[in-house]
Amino acid sequence: MSLVKVVGLCFMLFFSVTANTQVCSGNLGDNIFEDGDFGVGTANNLQEDPRIAPGYVYANGTPPPDGLYVITNNTGAWPNLYPTWLEIRDNSDDPNGYMMVVNASFSTGEFYEQTIEGLCENTLYVFSADVINLIKRNVSNHIRPNVSFLIDDVVEYTTGEIPQTEQWNTYGFTFETGPGVTSVKLTLRNNAPGGIGNDLALDNITFRPCGPEALILPRDIANICEDGDPINLEATVLGEQYENPAFQWQRSFDEGLTWESIADANSSTYKHMELASGFYYYRYLLSAALENIENSKCRVNSNVKIVNVTPKLYTIVDTLCTGLSFEVGTSSYSSTGIYTDSLISSIGCDSIVTLDLTIVPDRGIEATEIAEPPICFGDDNASVQVIEPINGYPPYAIALNELVQQNEGNWQGLSSGNYTVDITDRFGCQFDTTLSIIDPEQFQIDIGEDQSIDLGDGVLISLNANYPIGKLEWQSDSITCPTDCLDELIFPKGSSLYPLTAFSNVGCTAEDSIFIEVRKARKLYVPNAFSPNFDGINDRFTLYGDEPNVERIISLQIFDRWGNLMYEAADLPPNDSSTGWDGTFKTQELEEGVYLYQANVLYFDGVVETTSGDVFLSRQE
Repeated sequence: MSLVKVVGLCFMLFFSVTANTQVCSGNLGDNIFEDGDFGVGTANNLQEDPRIAPGYVYANGTPPPDGLYVITNNTGAWPNLYPTWLEIRDNSDDPNGYMMVVNASFSTGEFYEQTIEGLCENTLYVFSADVINLIKRNVSNHIRPNVSFLIDDVVEYTTGEIPQTEQWNTYGFTFETGPGVTSVKLTLRNNAPGGIGNDLALDNITFRPCGPEALILPRDIANICEDGDPINLEATVLGEQYENPAFQWQRSFDEGLTWESIADANSSTYKHMELASGFYYYRYLLSAALENIENSKCRVNSNVKIVNVTPKLYTIVDTLCTGLSFEVGTSSYSSTGIYTDSLISSIGCDSIVTLDLTIVPDRGIEATEIAEPPICFGDDNASVQVIEPINGYPPYAIALNELVQQNEGNWQGLSSGNYTVDITDRFGCQFDTTLSIIDPEQFQIDIGEDQSIDLGDGVLISLNANYPIGKLEWQSDSITCPTDCLDELIFPKGSSLYPLTAFSNVGCTAEDSIFIEVRKARKLYVPNAFSPNFDGINDRFTLYGDEPNVERIISLQIFDRWGNLMYEAADLPPNDSSTGWDGTFKTQELEEGVYLYQANVLYFDGVVETTSGDVFLSRQE
């Protein structure tokens, strides 16, 4: 048995798992199922049917109806997306990454199936997938997806109801192949009915070997000197899952993108021998037996270990602006020349540093700064623009209050205040200036002082503003002043507050209000006598009042002293001497005397009041 550092750790194999977490507690191997992320593509929807869902039909259009599925990179690009569905991309950093979108069938069925061959017997694997409920969080009364994971048609794990969290969740489980088992069929099955809800997206289906923790410790970068000694890398395996583990050390020449096996490097240790300066990437493969080490479906990968060989000779070439200096250790250089210093690095390596320094003149950077103030007082829509500088050494770093942009600075969404523009060219020559952004005068309106009036009186509201008016919005139904109206005569029917919001011609807002108290005076006058002698003076009995305080006489009745109705009229205007009672009853003139009246009077505020009394009918010439 090879020498290997083994730390005792009970590693239990069981089928229950917790969703939203990686179900393997040790290290994983490569993803055996390489098509589980559904690939990438610039087309919104994959046109060719991948034939991976035995119980579903591939959709020719989007969104897919019940019982259909589609491979897509963005549901938000669909022109007729269901209003209850999320606008999402796949669960990766690639904007063109594909995912599988399933509109569940009315009956349960398999929506994903693949067979994996070339496995190793008695080996632990993890089967997982990323799933998201496509129904929005605030939508109620929709069926939630429920997915089972099957191995060779046997249910091994079920997600339960997948919540409407608008987040991707990882579900999966571990299982061990039995003796002689080298292939398995992987199936995902829908357990809930379709119709209303039960819609999901699927991504990142993975099937990987799962082994003990395979480590190269410590995890930190191993720093050694160029003139130092080789170092040993040692495998650390946590757990007893593999009784006689096999090793294969590997090295990457592209910073971990691809790996190459090192010939005859099959022990638990590997000695790094190269002392040329640079970074070296190592890992090892781990399997339960030597015959499995070359099978990517039966092994796991350790963490990546980086060895940094620090060079003894450093050559630094730099160019700086006049007035700047380059620091090497405790030395400072500010003139053109070649300098050599001996240093001890932070890891204790002797180093000889050669500095080839060029100092260039400061030619005086110039730039044009344009500051636009906010549109309205207190807004944060001011802007600063710095036109591309001249006289320096491009490219330039342009900063506004340390907010850096390159070459041409353009900052939006600023508020009033003082701003510092800093421009630095490629060699460190600098220019700075301060800009002041000042708020415009605050938009203000005035519609006068509060007033007190009698019912029926009018009030002229005059608007004064310090900017041209674009639009007015009164929060009162009794005022309908048009957009360009600055004076409005109103007749309030009751005491009320009249708030006004005004918009300037550039969109600034201002508010004011006026309170108008309406005294409920009833300005009605009833004569106590009349003489229907046809002299044109006081020939009829009617009611008088200030208009519009008195709006209408709804009814007028005249009675004799015994209560007999002598006259009745309706809907009479006030102050109209041509209407009213002429002192007759059925065209016969009545005797001189006192008669009783009763009237219902409508006032300007909509109130109807009853008034009554007596009137003297005079027959004297």
